[in-house]
Amino acid sequence: MEDIQRVLAKNVREIREKQKLSLEKVAELSGVSKTMIGQIERGESSPTITTLWKIANGLKISFTSLIQKPQPDTTVVRKAEVQALTDEQAGAYRIYPAFPFEADKRFELYTVEIEEGGLLSSGAHREGTEEFLTVFSGELTVAIQEETHTLHAGDSIRFKADRPHSYRNQGKGLAQVSMLIYYPVS
Repeated sequence: MEDIQRVLAKNVREIREKQKLSLEKVAELSGVSKTMIGQIERGESSPTITTLWKIANGLKISFTSLIQKPQPDTTVVRKAEVQALTDEQAGAYRIYPAFPFEADKRFELYTVEIEEGGLLSSGAHREGTEEFLTVFSGELTVAIQEETHTLHAGDSIRFKADRPHSYRNQGKGLAQVSMLIYYPVS
């Protein structure tokens, strides 16, 4: 069985079971025969795109949810395996994208390190975007337009990031920060 057939078989069965539907009910909702749905779930059929659209529409789900490999229940991100975004000259900072943006998640999560005296500036994000920061070590001054807030280890801040903002380490030693950026639904 091809990999896509295996993914499709698993997804159709799991979606049907999650919605607590019988094969007969899925057939009724989609207009695809009970026999065909059973064959798809067992990986015995390579349905046409038209058939998959009928099933997706009948179950009121996205087409891609039928063919997309499911995300694992657990994901471990090792800092050593993440490519840091840096600007050692201008700002002496490193940004580690732990969980990059995914359309169905609406957020991205970073670990940020800013050297003593370092500065990270950001333009305004899209309207409605918010940032959530927690300082784990060091000191961080967050400037949002004309407002400034000094945070120490253990402090957190949430702000509307649809305006220019910056982060400066005016303390001693490395500032380590967790940054979550939330994007509103378009």
